[in-house]
Amino acid sequence: MPALNVEFSDRELEDLRQIAKERGTSMKALVREAAAADIARHRALQEGAEAFRRFFASHADEFAAAFPDDEPPAKGEGRAA
Repeated sequence: MPALNVEFSDRELEDLRQIAKERGTSMKALVREAAAADIARHRALQEGAEAFRRFFASHADEFAAAFPDDEPPAKGEGRAA
């Protein structure tokens, strides 16, 4: 399995040791779990954002009608150059 060397400050390393000890796990497992959780969170946020984009796009006319003040000006409208 590929590996990654990660550097920590002395304080961070001591905190990791303490947390791992409190949880009854190894530092390696603790760091891997934290990284895996962040990866899962990132993927979930990306999927949620994509679902929102699809929903918004499929209901764009309804949003435009409900919130006309939030619509960008039509071409040719707005400030003169």
